[in-house]
Amino acid sequence: MRCIASLLLLLVALSGTGVIAQGFDYADALGKSILFYEAQRSGRLPANNRIDWRADSAVDDIVPQGWYDAGDHVKFGFPLGFTITMLAWGGVNYQAGYEAAGQLQWFKECLQWGTDYLIAAHVSKYEFYGQVGDGDVDHTFWGRPEDMTMPRPAFMITSEHGGSELAGESAAALAASSIFYRNIGEGALANEALQHARELFEFADIYRGNYTDSMPSDGYYGSFSGYGDELTWAACWLFKATGEQAYLDMAEGFFESFYQNYPVTWGHSWETKLLGAHVLLYELTGKTAYFNLVEAEVDFYLNQADYTPMGLMYLGDWGSIRGCLNTVLPLMHLADQGYMTNELRTFARSQIDYALGSSGRSYVVGFGVNPPQKPHHRGSSCPDMPESCDGWFDNPGPNPQVLYGALVGGPDINDYYVDDRGDYVKNEVALDYNCGFQSILAGMVQLGLQEK
Repeated sequence: MRCIASLLLLLVALSGTGVIAQGFDYADALGKSILFYEAQRSGRLPANNRIDWRADSAVDDIVPQGWYDAGDHVKFGFPLGFTITMLAWGGVNYQAGYEAAGQLQWFKECLQWGTDYLIAAHVSKYEFYGQVGDGDVDHTFWGRPEDMTMPRPAFMITSEHGGSELAGESAAALAASSIFYRNIGEGALANEALQHARELFEFADIYRGNYTDSMPSDGYYGSFSGYGDELTWAACWLFKATGEQAYLDMAEGFFESFYQNYPVTWGHSWETKLLGAHVLLYELTGKTAYFNLVEAEVDFYLNQADYTPMGLMYLGDWGSIRGCLNTVLPLMHLADQGYMTNELRTFARSQIDYALGSSGRSYVVGFGVNPPQKPHHRGSSCPDMPESCDGWFDNPGPNPQVLYGALVGGPDINDYYVDDRGDYVKNEVALDYNCGFQSILAGMVQLGLQEK
């Protein structure tokens, strides 16, 4: 356990050694993170595709476009929706950071690739595809997405078999994205996204149910905390997008009815959005009940959570850096609202710098000192097409393709890490690994502008 005083002492000590004082090129890392999302694209690639080792794939899927989830080739809608919400949050808060990095147009295309998928998956008011591909079948295949031959079943939620977590998160994603689109003058995109957000939120609320009852996602992305957090989270984003009081009233009602009045100490993630919901409710209302929760949560993460010896906030073994940075983004939002601004921004910088290499090594493929070279990722582990990928999982050397910008899982609680393709706990990559990471990078670029 490490208190905030100890953390600040650590930062001072590292600064004295030049590890943090030398800084990192946040703009470069931001651009590379967008490249990671481009490498994950499914369907027909656009004319401006920048990933030369990728080609069209899964063009016969019921919803061809979208992103493959991780090192595999399933399109899991629940973490995909969370990813889009978090990316959009960063776009809304840190548009100036994207602009300063020269990445605003690339980010807009990145976000639109995701929202276009959600909109296409929403085939009617109460029908929404939540998964394309079968995880069990997919995981028997190690190769490129371009070479897939297995069946690609699609699964949906309906009025008869609802899925409130999935529909609610997707509503949040589209509502948040609509704000970004409107901010950059893309009114048509904003209106389309918001209309689908409204309908998906209504779907989530009226036809309540667990989405994993309708598709085989439970062993991969089961919703253990239920759907109360997604309903609250989505209602907050719809209020932010529309200014309609009814949505905020619903958010507060969900907060009360689902007994969400306890501090969250396990982080903000694709599975639970309670921390983010608390932060937004405090921002939108300023009420004491939400302030008390936020105060307790900040105290926990800064003063009571586990930290590695080199300073990473450690919330769990699987994707340790992902778990940290997705939690840091709501805390950065608090700082932007004037709550413990200096302390939380200092904390956020320490955590993003850990990912980029303040511990002595980078955890981002193709960036910084001693970056990972063997991420657990099928497509990048294969040689140039059309050479077969058979046997390349066991290749002792680096992946033939550099998966630029991909954040790997990260170390254990003792900062121990091995760059090993077979160790998916430490070396898996995924959509939700990069979303908080990328948004924080945009924030750091923006803060750099303010500090000049």
